[in-house]
Amino acid sequence: MSDEPFNEAQKQYLSGFAYGSDVARAISKLPVLSNSARTGNTVSLGTGPATVDGNELPAAPELSAYQAQDRTIESGKKLSAEEQAKRDKNPLDMWDEIASRSASGEFPKGTDVFLTKFHGLFYVAPAQNAFMCRMRIPGGEMYAHQLEGLADLTDRSAGGYIDITTRANLQLREIPADQAMNILYGLRELGIVSLGAGGDNIRNVTASPLSGIDPDELIETLPIAKRMHHYILNHREMYGLPRKFNIAFDGGGRISALDDTNDIGFHAVRLVENLPDQDTPAGIYFRLTLGGITGHRDFARGTDVLLTAAETLDVAGAIVRVFVKNGDRTDRKKARLKYVLDAWGFDKFLAEVETELGSTLRRVDRSRWERPDVEDRMAHVDFHRQKQAGKNYVGVVFPVGRMTSDQARGLSELARRYGSGRICLTVWQNLLIPDIADADIPTVQSEIIAMGLDHRASSFRAGLVACTGSAGCKFAGADTKRDAIELAGFLEQQHQLDSPINIHVTGCHHSCAQHYIGDIGLIATQVEVGEETVDGYHIHVGGGWGDNQRIARLIFSSVAKDDVAPLVSDLIRGYLEARESVAETFASFAARKTDEELKELCSAAAAS
Repeated sequence: MSDEPFNEAQKQYLSGFAYGSDVARAISKLPVLSNSARTGNTVSLGTGPATVDGNELPAAPELSAYQAQDRTIESGKKLSAEEQAKRDKNPLDMWDEIASRSASGEFPKGTDVFLTKFHGLFYVAPAQNAFMCRMRIPGGEMYAHQLEGLADLTDRSAGGYIDITTRANLQLREIPADQAMNILYGLRELGIVSLGAGGDNIRNVTASPLSGIDPDELIETLPIAKRMHHYILNHREMYGLPRKFNIAFDGGGRISALDDTNDIGFHAVRLVENLPDQDTPAGIYFRLTLGGITGHRDFARGTDVLLTAAETLDVAGAIVRVFVKNGDRTDRKKARLKYVLDAWGFDKFLAEVETELGSTLRRVDRSRWERPDVEDRMAHVDFHRQKQAGKNYVGVVFPVGRMTSDQARGLSELARRYGSGRICLTVWQNLLIPDIADADIPTVQSEIIAMGLDHRASSFRAGLVACTGSAGCKFAGADTKRDAIELAGFLEQQHQLDSPINIHVTGCHHSCAQHYIGDIGLIATQVEVGEETVDGYHIHVGGGWGDNQRIARLIFSSVAKDDVAPLVSDLIRGYLEARESVAETFASFAARKTDEELKELCSAAAAS
């Protein structure tokens, strides 16, 4: 050890460390933040600054959620059961509890089922007497060794397969109670985070899956999504939300990130001229959109706010903090950002964001920027050129987003041997392997097919999306993955398409498969047939996203499962026969037809 005295930087570090330790000891005296004003021996919370021995503590970010609960109670309202559970026990402090249950081979009970979701573990009984584990794969990017490691992990401790989700994310299923900690440890050893992947948290941050390789993108979004991911992990108030929250970055390229279905969407646009009055040069910015929640029939609504890439993180953080302070904590159905926006209006909400941010947001009239439309609805499957000379990516097709552990290992080896080791997940429940040399394409094609997978797709399978369904989710009213595969197989035998049709099959009102944005959207229901009740679906038609935003309309109600495929087939046949030209998409066709006209197409086909 040196005998030299501490320099100024070292003194400041030690001073800060000692101060932080004092604060930590003071905060540790807060037993449970469960009353609107706890005034024990030394601690007082309330809605104002927290104090210890009458001395005001530095602002603790996580207190804002408890203070929001305080205001709810003081107004005479009752917290929802989930809010009360979070108030009684901080779900982020349950590691030892989860470990103890795992060692005893026990699943959580009561409100602990909900609180355990904050660690990515979902107890999915009665659908399965098992956990599902959801992860955080920021921007959908992972590496071959991680996917290979997940294959080994699911073989050891889960069901032997991996599901790709509609948030460019992964799930493991059929996890026994005594394997919960093996899963949590295993993920961390692979450099994968599950904290906050479920419960009332910001879910996996999505980005354009072709970020960095898309010839048409305006800006790379993957680096920003990763920064957002780490911002969330390192700001404690980001875990105090009234309900779940979604953030997406779209770089304006060929594959949509579906940013308009998110609570916060950042979509790249081009400012076509300098704005000297705002000290804003021409160039690429992100347009801010807010309040998307298509399960509640609403897209994110556009604002006139333009942000640089560097500004997006702080603005997103400010938006979340305003939501934490003002979101509904009494009614889970109204606890999403959309409902704050509906109650306040955008002007008031953005004013609060500016107050939280401490600066004014840049506003630019819509006439002064442009949003190129280069989306290719088939760009997530098959082989496509990258912007790097001589390089290609392949979009691998999965049966509704599920791969076996052996397939995961095989794809990892392909990515290592013929690519750069990168793997990119998409919101369309598939993955891309980039950086394949021209000369290696035939080999990669044959090896994908040898795995029992495909790079080719009929238009039906390319646009097929399905949630987990009743085979693994207690909310679902039908086995959606099975039904979706059967439906696609039936349609492929009946029709050959020259343009894609997206079919989204979801199991319940949570709409994890986003049935409202599909060309054809199915949501499960129970249907009475004679004296029996069978699985069935409500059928919606005409959804879309991006520049073709539409909420699909309910056309057929309570269709028994066995009748769904023939009816959908008749609908598609009617489209193929009655469209104005081969260039007319199904969405455009459905938009110009009335509900009755669409029904008549099916009636005519049934009668012929």
